[in-house]
Amino acid sequence: MRNLTMLTDLYQLTMMQGYLVNGCRNKEAVFDVFFRELPFAGGYVLAAGLEQVVEYIENLSFGEEDLAYLRSLDLFTEDFLEELRTFRFTGDIDAIPEGTPVFPFEPLIRVRGRIMEAQLLETAMLNLVNFQSLIATKASRVVAAANGGPVMEFGLRRAQGPDAGVLGARAAYIGGCQSTSNVLAGRRYGIPVSGTQAHSWVQCFPTELEAFRAYARTFPDQCLLLVDTYSVIKSGVPNAIKVGLELEAEGHHFQGIRIDSGDLTYLSRAARRMLDDAGLKSTIIVASNDLDEETIFDVKAQGAAIDAWGVGTSLITSKDSPSLGGVYKLAAEGEKGVFHPRLKVSENISKITNPGVKKVVRFYDRAGKAMADLIALEDEVFEDGKPLTIFDPVQTWKRKTLMNFRVRELLVPVFRSGKLVYDLPKLNEIQAYAKTELTTFWDEVKRLNHPHKYTVDLSTNLFDLKQQLLLKIHNDIKANNEHKEVK
Repeated sequence: MRNLTMLTDLYQLTMMQGYLVNGCRNKEAVFDVFFRELPFAGGYVLAAGLEQVVEYIENLSFGEEDLAYLRSLDLFTEDFLEELRTFRFTGDIDAIPEGTPVFPFEPLIRVRGRIMEAQLLETAMLNLVNFQSLIATKASRVVAAANGGPVMEFGLRRAQGPDAGVLGARAAYIGGCQSTSNVLAGRRYGIPVSGTQAHSWVQCFPTELEAFRAYARTFPDQCLLLVDTYSVIKSGVPNAIKVGLELEAEGHHFQGIRIDSGDLTYLSRAARRMLDDAGLKSTIIVASNDLDEETIFDVKAQGAAIDAWGVGTSLITSKDSPSLGGVYKLAAEGEKGVFHPRLKVSENISKITNPGVKKVVRFYDRAGKAMADLIALEDEVFEDGKPLTIFDPVQTWKRKTLMNFRVRELLVPVFRSGKLVYDLPKLNEIQAYAKTELTTFWDEVKRLNHPHKYTVDLSTNLFDLKQQLLLKIHNDIKANNEHKEVK
């Protein structure tokens, strides 16, 4: 496992030294990881990246080369560098499991511990969670558009670096992709790998037919041919049919063809007729060519005869929404386990944080469908089936009463006193879990365009606490200004 301890912003370290110098060595804090807006103008986000966060925490330590580099910056005292020499995370972490649909302002991860330790986690944790959650969500949308047709992740060559290619493939698998072209990701995470040939293979032979026959000789039972090097209808498909019939006559199964350019609806329908007329009805047609969920949805609506999809650039780069704006905000501070809620205020309402040590509760109806989420204080209790009235935290007149529900707390213990207490699931288990979790949401929440807004409210206790703190801050500022005027 790589040590990512130095994968941090400089100001995390300068703040850590500031805490030490100013007598805050033992001050404790609670931080929340959350995002404010849904990407893609969509209806949900799939949480991802927790496994890498666990690996990061377990390998968190400063080596001698790290300390030597920090010393060379002439910013840090020897006392602080000595503190780093024995640095380990000794706090608690709770998180929402990977593959869970989540929504704005919900704490995906809650960190509790010495503020010097908790502060350091911000940068790497956001780097790991933001990217993978974004790609898992994009993949989920693409898979939804394919509506049962297998989706293959093909993005490595266009990914923004090796880590993005590998972790992006992992996240895409969580989101529902069935395979990846990325061999390293396949080996590392057990993701099925897929791929056949490129146009260069066809171009290397005197004729397209010879290229197809050569590939069929090499892989007679995994032969899927790329048919758009010269002309899909006039050359590619007829030559693929010849080779396919030859394979079938020899007792092999011809898998099918891939179309990588042109009008996919027209070409796939024409190719399907040609294949069927030749007796190759069990072969499949794979489409690629800069696909995304919108294109797949439109092509399918037009009646394209496509069985599987290869999606690359738009998926691995999340082209239409290139970042998830996850943040890491202080929610409480204190000592010896006694915490005081803290609030960040902004003229932008969406940037006002929710104070205190919080949890996320999801309510399900009798049919198992998600009804609403509630961000609540940690010690609040909600009983199954007991009527509960919830309200919008901004438009407070919008209220509804939940009845006959089942309650589920989403945050689960991951670390306690620095020790891992969570059994990391296998990647295929995360994928299956994500698929199941998505079925608990109504289609209106999951639709690609103009989805229904899922209800996420604050509990009454949390709402009241937030209002009290806002009022106190307002009064303190007002009193301070009046004091200045008197002077």
